[in-house]
Amino acid sequence: MTSHSRQTAEARPLLEPAIVKRAAGDAFRKLNPVHQLRNPVMFTVWICSAFTTALWVEALAGKGEARPGFILAIALWLWFTVLFANFAEAMAEGRGKAQADSLRRAKKDITAKKLASTDRASARDLLPASMLRLGDLVLVEAGDTIPGDGEVIEGIASVNESAITGESAPVIRESGGDRSAVTGGTLVLSDWIVVRISANPGESFLDRMIAMVEGAKRQKTPNEIALDILLAGLTIIFLLATATLLPFSLFSVKAAGQGTPITLTVLVALLVCLIPTTIGGLLSAIGIAGMDRMIQANVIATSGRAVEAAGDVDVLLLDKTGTITLGNREAVAFLPAGGVNIKDLADAAQLSSLADETPEGRSIVVLAKAQHGLRERDLHALDAHFVPFTAQTRMSGVNILREGGSREVRKGAAASIEDFVKARGGCFPEDLRRTVDQVAMAGGTPLVVADGAQALGVIHLKDIVKGGIKERFGELRGMGIKTVMITGDNPLTAAAIAAEAGVDDFLAQATPEAKLKLIREYQAGGRLVAMTGDGTNDAPALAQADVAVAMNSGTQAAKEAGNMVDLDSNPTKLIEIVEIGKQLLMTRGSLTTFSIANDVAKYFAILPAAFVATYPALGALNVMGLHSPESAILSAVIFNALIIVVLIPLALRGVKYRPMGAAALLQRNLLVYGLGGLVVPFAGIKLIDLILVALRFTV
Repeated sequence: MTSHSRQTAEARPLLEPAIVKRAAGDAFRKLNPVHQLRNPVMFTVWICSAFTTALWVEALAGKGEARPGFILAIALWLWFTVLFANFAEAMAEGRGKAQADSLRRAKKDITAKKLASTDRASARDLLPASMLRLGDLVLVEAGDTIPGDGEVIEGIASVNESAITGESAPVIRESGGDRSAVTGGTLVLSDWIVVRISANPGESFLDRMIAMVEGAKRQKTPNEIALDILLAGLTIIFLLATATLLPFSLFSVKAAGQGTPITLTVLVALLVCLIPTTIGGLLSAIGIAGMDRMIQANVIATSGRAVEAAGDVDVLLLDKTGTITLGNREAVAFLPAGGVNIKDLADAAQLSSLADETPEGRSIVVLAKAQHGLRERDLHALDAHFVPFTAQTRMSGVNILREGGSREVRKGAAASIEDFVKARGGCFPEDLRRTVDQVAMAGGTPLVVADGAQALGVIHLKDIVKGGIKERFGELRGMGIKTVMITGDNPLTAAAIAAEAGVDDFLAQATPEAKLKLIREYQAGGRLVAMTGDGTNDAPALAQADVAVAMNSGTQAAKEAGNMVDLDSNPTKLIEIVEIGKQLLMTRGSLTTFSIANDVAKYFAILPAAFVATYPALGALNVMGLHSPESAILSAVIFNALIIVVLIPLALRGVKYRPMGAAALLQRNLLVYGLGGLVVPFAGIKLIDLILVALRFTV
């Protein structure tokens, strides 16, 4: 996550007043039975609420059950249970809706300059962006808003993508390469580009973002569907069990000759308390909140299935450059040839790099200054003429013309410098050749420096492994996740960097075909694979991976092949995505464990209260010492409703992620949420009973 997006996510309070207010209204709108039908558990509670309300109306008319006050209290708390579940879902949706509103504001009416051909000077037709279609060509100049998603096919421009990524720093988009994709709604700051539109109106990336963050197209994941089936099954079992209690009660009263039959109100209360209402009320909110946490990380997932799959991933394919290493090689040492003073080598290396604006060239100048005190030169006095690097010569440097002779200082690949030295009558020392091989075997890049016919030594360029990345890989290993580094380096260099970074394996000299083959091999072994990519050549592997994160700065082909898009274009984000996915699964599992465990206390509250008049010996089960049967039943119903409210922040925030193995994680969850689910309801129901007695709300 970028510093901006991380600060935004941390600064935003969990319960924003505007979102809470909106969610409260949505909670009532979601009482629509059509909406409730999507959740079997809460639909059952909705029916029970309506049924108990009807019993109360009947009691008011002097018919049916007595004690209308008790029936009303039960009915109200059952309605509150449904409302609280709706509120949890609405709160989870609230952040997405707020972000969707801001994205819609970015979709203002834009005028497009449609071109007849790829030529910038061809005939233009000004028309609204909404009239553009797939394949249309448009010209976008400085100050213009890009009218739709597309690919840059001509030109280069600086683009402000803050409307999408939240980052104010502009980015460069140009034709060719892997940074050619542009997004509708972003602003061109300088120069011009010709864009080929890649999406019809309503199908753009911005449109998909709005649909996803609102949850409008969120489909239930396989795990959610499986859990829904389990919860529905438990609900049916408890419904049948509760239904058998009425004839059993009638028979028991008649056989015992004492007591009164159980009432329908008590049966409804018992049913609602025994079915898994806690997880049933929070399940949808947990899934939506998982998507929201991805959005907070500036990642747009095309489906909830992708977020969930991220939690099950056990193989990560990570690019070396920019993910494991900083992406720019740095000079770390000057290694002189035999008989050469190291300061003379540093002097020549600095001279050859003064005009080199690459990160590697700048690092050589810095190293010479730091180690040998070599500072700025009077280039005019030296009469220096710089020689730029070319793919043909594979070296760069400087020609110095001055009184007393001239110098040709070069740095470059060993083979190129060897040819350069020999062409001037010199020889290439064997000890220098060995140094070159040693640097390469250590995972570095050797640059040889020569001054005319004399080879002076080697500059050791090294890929700098990111700080803390080895520890992150260690955490992933502890979770059972295998890390594989993907690089175009030769096997020796790749092995050295892999060892330093602490990855489990590596793929050297990687081609698109090799990546695809590797993914299929892991999947054939039953593994779930995640990877990142930004180029068209990454598209086949992204399409094959179970979790495929495309960079927003990459090509349209990569974004279409992936099932997630990282708006920050940060390859390291893949590790965070896996953590968010695991947090989603942990939250769902933990709250399911808590929900099932907390039913035990309700048995001890309601069952003795329901049958103690017929079987006085059941009073021994009133281990909480509840005041009366009515207060016991009402306390259980109130706790059943309030626990949903108490757990809403946890469902939205997620259970805290801890890198540990599955066995340790299961043991911890059983201890915290299993044991907690057993203990907390006893204390909660007793506390509510005491409050009811203090308020004299007892019968």
